[in-house]
Amino acid sequence: MTRWEVHQDVELIRMLIARLMDWHKAWQPPKDLGGTVYKGFDFTFRTCLFSILPPSFASGFKALVSWALSPEDFPPSDSLTARTPIATVWQHCETLGFLGRYESVISSVGYERIERHVLETCEGNWSNPMLPELRVWMTNKVLPWLLAIYVRGAANTTEAQGLLAGVGSRFDYHLMKTLFELRTKEIFDIIIDYPDSTGALQDLREGLARTDQGAALVKTLRKANAKRLLHPGADTKLILTQYVSTIKCLRLVDPPGVLLFKVADPIRRYLRERPDTIRCIVASLVGDEDSGDSLLDDNEPIVPIQQPEVEDFTDANWVPEPIDAGPEFKANKPSDVLSTLVSIYDSKDFFVKELQVLLAQRLLAITDASDVARVDKERRNIEILKIRFGEAALQVCEVMLRDMADSKRIDSHVQSQRSSIVHPTIISHHFWPSLESSELALPGQFQDLQESYSHEFTVFKPDKKLKWIPNLGTVHLKIELEDRTLEVEVPPLEAAFIELFSQKDVWSLDELISAVGNVDRSSAVKALSTWANKGVIKEQGENSFVLLERAEEGASDEDGLLSEEPAPSAVPALPPVQTAQQHQAEQMRIHWKFIEGMLTNLRSLSLDRIHSMLKFAPNYDQTIEDLGVFMEAARREGLVVCRDGMWELNK
Repeated sequence: MTRWEVHQDVELIRMLIARLMDWHKAWQPPKDLGGTVYKGFDFTFRTCLFSILPPSFASGFKALVSWALSPEDFPPSDSLTARTPIATVWQHCETLGFLGRYESVISSVGYERIERHVLETCEGNWSNPMLPELRVWMTNKVLPWLLAIYVRGAANTTEAQGLLAGVGSRFDYHLMKTLFELRTKEIFDIIIDYPDSTGALQDLREGLARTDQGAALVKTLRKANAKRLLHPGADTKLILTQYVSTIKCLRLVDPPGVLLFKVADPIRRYLRERPDTIRCIVASLVGDEDSGDSLLDDNEPIVPIQQPEVEDFTDANWVPEPIDAGPEFKANKPSDVLSTLVSIYDSKDFFVKELQVLLAQRLLAITDASDVARVDKERRNIEILKIRFGEAALQVCEVMLRDMADSKRIDSHVQSQRSSIVHPTIISHHFWPSLESSELALPGQFQDLQESYSHEFTVFKPDKKLKWIPNLGTVHLKIELEDRTLEVEVPPLEAAFIELFSQKDVWSLDELISAVGNVDRSSAVKALSTWANKGVIKEQGENSFVLLERAEEGASDEDGLLSEEPAPSAVPALPPVQTAQQHQAEQMRIHWKFIEGMLTNLRSLSLDRIHSMLKFAPNYDQTIEDLGVFMEAARREGLVVCRDGMWELNK
């Protein structure tokens, strides 16, 4: 053993076992003395042997067992392989009592070999299930090693199976547990790689049923989500995509949905706090070009939004919830992805309102009234969404689509009566989302064109009146200067400014703003930057602009007002329509005065009482959940306090 501690040569351990076996044979009593005498000798021999073996023998014996399982991991030793067959070595070990005394060492060798093989062959390999392949390796590599150790004395196959049943089951369990733990560490990346990682998910499903390690999987995935997903740096669309993949993956691993329920809760709470979650989901529903890949599978059937059902205990096929389910778990949750996404919020009304906003933006972005294909595309989207949300919820969208068709028909009639270069989109004020207002007033020929068109419209529809929204739309201009002609398409504010320069060549910034209706100063500077970048005007002095009838070479606006502002894009991507959240926040700010008056007069009120009294306020259509969110926001800002469910002003 001293030589082993120095050289770590497995041959020394084999020689030691052979020497001990020689002594055992030489000193054992004759068989004629009977079994009792032999047992006494054997007990005494083992007692003396185990009392003098140094602690390092355990590591030496482990090295010998490891060599028997994986000879390729050790340097070649001719004496070790030639002198004593391995089966004889195991027989000697059994006689000397080593197999029983060091059974845990033998098991640890097998476990470590399994862990090493699983890590080498399965790490990052997710496309195919690895468990069948691992069991074939177990049969070819580990099973003969187990047979040599534990089943040498079996008289027949039945007896061999009985001897190997317990230890074989333990090794198979460890194989599955090791693979499950590896897949648990990789679970976040497996979900990212879905559906190419379906094989790894099948391994997880089988491992979960055998090892019952679901809690570890939930803990690991929740920790990975918190670190890599649920933070301000992650885009909302990315979080939604990962959430959808998580839904699909965990339903494959755990069909009852217990794991998904535990993992999804932090994701759902985080998405509920993000202001653009609804918009991202809706953009994916209508196939928005800017939304990237769709959250929904194209092969997934179009079905109505499912609402959680009340559990029916009279159902003959009713089964209890899984034993590891939490108190809030419900087995009859929505099964399709869209219903799960919609269930993040308490009501689908949020999605319907956002659908209306997005549809309004997409319809108003159609600059060519003859673009029938885009209108038809929106109409097809609405027909599909009717199946999901119901026809009643999308009646407003139908009106919006009808307005687009009516606009084209009205414009054709007006053009037949008096030809005009104005082609407006005429919308029904009460059915479209709120549009961002502006005090812009188009000057000169633009105003004349609007008034002429309005007159013809009034003749055609005497009971209606046009109210122009001049800050929306685009204007195609042909600008004729002394040495050049420009054709550009710009927003109305830019067109209004250049129209003013047709009246005189020099304008101050304040004069321009006043002439078009007191627009925002920063918007005015950006609009003027458009023309400065095109070489049509330049800044002359402080806040003074001059028309360039002749182009200047090498002109620049160094140290001027325009040099501080980047040139805006000529046409905004989408019209400025208020989102559902913006509209709701604006409405609640209006109703705050009512709430403040109630709490001033009545000192303290419950949320239910505030909600009941607000129903008498004009245009109040919020749910009690919306009111609760608003009151919590007011509490964070220090406006109110809540004590025992009663709300008071923070004095």
